[in-house]
Amino acid sequence: MSDSLFDLFSASARRHADRPALCAAGVTLTYRELARTAERLAAHLGPVPPGARIGLLAARSPLAYAGYLAVLRTGATVVPLNPIFPAQRNAAIAARAGLRTVLTDIALQDLMRDSAVPLALAKADGTPSGHLSSAASAGGTTAGTGGPAASSPVDEAPAYILFTSGSTGVPKGLPLTHGNVLPYIAYQVERYEVAPGDRLSQTFDLTFDPSVFDMFVTWAGGATLVVPQREDLADPAAFARANRLTHWFSVPSVVSLAARMRRLPAGCLPDLRWGLFAGEQLTLKQAAAWHRAAPQAVIENLYGPTELTVTCTAYRLPADPADWPSTRNASVPIGHRLPHLEHVVLDETGSPAAMGELCVRGVQRFAGYLDPENNAGRFLDWEPGAGARVHDTHDVPPARLWYRTGDRVVEEDGVLTHLGRLDAQVQVHGYRVELGEVEAALGSHPGVEDAAVLFDGTDLRALYVGASVPVAELAGWVAGRLPAYMVPGRFLRVDRFPLNDNGKLDRKRLETLAC
Repeated sequence: MSDSLFDLFSASARRHADRPALCAAGVTLTYRELARTAERLAAHLGPVPPGARIGLLAARSPLAYAGYLAVLRTGATVVPLNPIFPAQRNAAIAARAGLRTVLTDIALQDLMRDSAVPLALAKADGTPSGHLSSAASAGGTTAGTGGPAASSPVDEAPAYILFTSGSTGVPKGLPLTHGNVLPYIAYQVERYEVAPGDRLSQTFDLTFDPSVFDMFVTWAGGATLVVPQREDLADPAAFARANRLTHWFSVPSVVSLAARMRRLPAGCLPDLRWGLFAGEQLTLKQAAAWHRAAPQAVIENLYGPTELTVTCTAYRLPADPADWPSTRNASVPIGHRLPHLEHVVLDETGSPAAMGELCVRGVQRFAGYLDPENNAGRFLDWEPGAGARVHDTHDVPPARLWYRTGDRVVEEDGVLTHLGRLDAQVQVHGYRVELGEVEAALGSHPGVEDAAVLFDGTDLRALYVGASVPVAELAGWVAGRLPAYMVPGRFLRVDRFPLNDNGKLDRKRLETLAC
């Protein structure tokens, strides 16, 4: 087994040197060409000290994928940034991650204007360009690009750090190690029968953890990663057909959009073998629409928070829709946990139950947040016959502890069905959003005294107390601080927020006001 994600790619590059590894932005690179491009970019980054974190800011171009591999090649940790995020947010993530440098497309360098982190510039095709400021001059002890020089084993070193929405209004960093990811990749390659000649989609942004599945399941199997541009996602069937895809993986809302635009006709994907979905609840209606379009494809619903390394459960729908399950919320079950993990469903008293909070542990469970303050309360000490004790310290949680997903599930005949969140965290178009972060951004407007954000299952709705402010101004204010998917679709001014008997915000009554 490989020791790192880069080793995994390198092994395939040696075995399948002349096979296509990547199709992006009209360019096809073989495994040999992608490996050479990654090596050039790794050298461009200069000597990298042990434990360094390097940002990657690129669009859906060869640079994004060769750059990801290049950072791993140096032994550093990849911290993806997003070209669709406001400059202010990318700068905040760069600061919180303590980036040594940012490898970026020369055309996107202005998106780092609010950051003092040095930039290593390249072109979209992966060709290195000049530095704005040398990565090697950023300070610290240097090491060669042959691999990590850290004292800890490679599999314990962070492979990447992703930032999710934080309830305090501050992005929350999650480091995932090579040891977390490699067993997951190996299992998925076997489960989805990925092999040379297969062509897998790459629909997820690099800041969204299913992208790790896309890249490394593809490359571990010697297959080809095919990258749609953002506009292609409105017509997934046309893209999949034109690019001869064998595996499709996306958020379920892509199906809804395509069906609404009448771009998912029956039988339009006769050769697709797999249809995989994750990031938000997959409804039976969405699954049926995909089945009509790709009648030979196996459909699976995948589930998992970033803290558990991409996905930790899966449910395979029967080939005949007549055999599909009926669930209380008309969603496809999230199914069974992966065999190398453990799970338990606990009720409010910490006792095993058929319905309650899903808790998971095992090799894919991360070791704690970048900011230890976020660890408290997220892990649970529980064993059969013993009560559950919440791990309230900020220390790195021991491996025996369970990660509390915050997701409410029901388990029937060994099959898990997702019922919703236990807190105010929601999924908007596949992205995990803490309502508190949106409220914090809106509340920072000088004319807003207080803010509350609700989710109606499709869109975010914002209510605020304060001066009357034009909707366009409020939307622009939030858009300048948060990604587009976190900008509410509606803003409503109210005189005051309703409170319950405990003096807390009464969200039930607030929902009535928002109607």
